[in-house]
Amino acid sequence: MQKQPLTENNFLPLATQKPFGHSDSGSSQRPKDARIYSRQLIFSMPRNTNPSDEENVNPTAKATSATVPSRKSWIPAGLGGSSRHSATIDIPLGDPKKKERELLSWEQDLKRREQDIKRREDAMNRAGVTVEVRNWPQFYPIIHHDIANEIPIHAQKLQYMAFASWLGLIACLVWNLFAVLVASIHSEDIVIFLLAVIYVISGSPLSYILWYRPLYRAMRTDSVVTFGQFFVFYSVHVGFCVFAAIAPPIIFRGKTLTGVLVAIEVLTEDVFVGVLYFFGFALFTLESLISIWVLERVYMYFRGHR
Repeated sequence: MQKQPLTENNFLPLATQKPFGHSDSGSSQRPKDARIYSRQLIFSMPRNTNPSDEENVNPTAKATSATVPSRKSWIPAGLGGSSRHSATIDIPLGDPKKKERELLSWEQDLKRREQDIKRREDAMNRAGVTVEVRNWPQFYPIIHHDIANEIPIHAQKLQYMAFASWLGLIACLVWNLFAVLVASIHSEDIVIFLLAVIYVISGSPLSYILWYRPLYRAMRTDSVVTFGQFFVFYSVHVGFCVFAAIAPPIIFRGKTLTGVLVAIEVLTEDVFVGVLYFFGFALFTLESLISIWVLERVYMYFRGHR
């Protein structure tokens, strides 16, 4: 059933009807008064602004009883929405002056700490104490080594040669361990292998502590004491390299070191082991020559700076 628009003609018959229970007496009232009453009733009713509302409109209802209920806002209360029990949310912002004072105190504390660190570094530099950071080798740093930045330019070449002699000693001891291991397997003598292990374990760190690090510090600080320590222990190093290159039959018939004498003896027994020993003899010989050259150059450098 379609709804008809609300007009004056549609409401006119309703307005002229009598209430239920009244008699038909007095039906001769004037129709003009009924039209006026219906027009006033239409314009006094509240308008329904929602076209989708399907409720029936009662034109005879009073204007005060036809109030449209207010819709609830989708915005939460306190954030601009409308609600009966709306309340504002208080966000504590804090005292900006207090935060400023805290930041200033932190800044002053940092400046004070920086001054303390700088004062300690200056005192250590005046005392000749330097902080050494481990940076070599790069894949697993165990020592501090920076020739390019810490050694004078005119002494860097000599320091690099001393460093090469230290690395050469480690290479000689490692090769000696391998050759003696092969010889101990062929001869079933484990004692010579254990001595070769002792050479590697003790020779590598002791050579760095006793003569290479003193030379490094002597080149950097030009200290007489450290130069003297280098000369003493580097002379021992040169003597050991010459002894290992010869390998006289003193300890276990000399088979713990890959020298020339034991290489000739082993070559007659086993060619493969003899070749390994001869290669070790070449390494120890080259190491002895480099060490003698470094010792001579460092001595000339030391005498030229006195």
